[in-house]
Amino acid sequence: MHGEGRLIGRTAYIAVDWGTTNRRAYAMTADGAVADILQDDRGVLALAPRDYPDAIAALRERFGAQPVVAVGMVGSSRGWREAPYVNAPATLEDLAAASLEAAPGVRIVPGVAIRHGTRPDVMRGEETQVLGAISTGAAPPTALFCQPGTHNKWIATVDGAITDFATVMTGEMFALFRAKGVLAGMLDSAVADGAPFREGLRRGLQSRNLAASLFEVRAGVLVGTLAPADAAAYASGILIGADVGTREDLGHRPVHLLGGGSLTALYAIAITEAGGRAVTVPGNSTAAGIHAIRRLQT
Repeated sequence: MHGEGRLIGRTAYIAVDWGTTNRRAYAMTADGAVADILQDDRGVLALAPRDYPDAIAALRERFGAQPVVAVGMVGSSRGWREAPYVNAPATLEDLAAASLEAAPGVRIVPGVAIRHGTRPDVMRGEETQVLGAISTGAAPPTALFCQPGTHNKWIATVDGAITDFATVMTGEMFALFRAKGVLAGMLDSAVADGAPFREGLRRGLQSRNLAASLFEVRAGVLVGTLAPADAAAYASGILIGADVGTREDLGHRPVHLLGGGSLTALYAIAITEAGGRAVTVPGNSTAAGIHAIRRLQT
């Protein structure tokens, strides 16, 4: 997958990664290249169900009157039309077969659910990115993936099928602590790699009581052992370390990191600190996954 500038005349279909707060739309060529990209804040929280036909019409006006394949929260109970989850283990073929026709020429790809076993879990959008990375050879068919975000995902695949995954509310917890509670007002500084983050990371990796470790942030500032400017990075280190520290399989195989940016870089540091090996997956795996699903639908 790669951008080729504005090659709208070659657009064969429109791929949309429709998240909770953001939306990325791609004009896709028949061979799977990205001809043009639109990124905005028109996520599902900004739209009511009645707004989607007009949103689709606007995308077609920009990219051409082509079929649309959408993934992510657009298919959730908060989105346009609910596309029921497929059960793990799930493959690209399963996602393509279970896609929902929301309107003429518009298909919504379902998410994946764990309904049986010791715990339930769900995802929408991450499955397309994982299987897209496998489809292009950017990651092996049997692998462990990590997708940092508001809700971090640990995803295991076997022979090209998503077999297990776990959702961790690490990013959301940090945002909540930053906004409310006893840590509010202490976590306003920037989070970046450095001595405070690394110290918090080591504390989080060793922690057996996350709630107690987090209160140490407040106590450290009050008694003068933690500089106020370092509190946010230290707290972030605790949370990420506690997340990574739950994984007992990091020494067995590489962790394939999906996505980019500073948060992904911090997870790479944490995985290395915990004795694992982080491998960043190159390319646009979401667009690759949508293209693989589109090929199976036609």
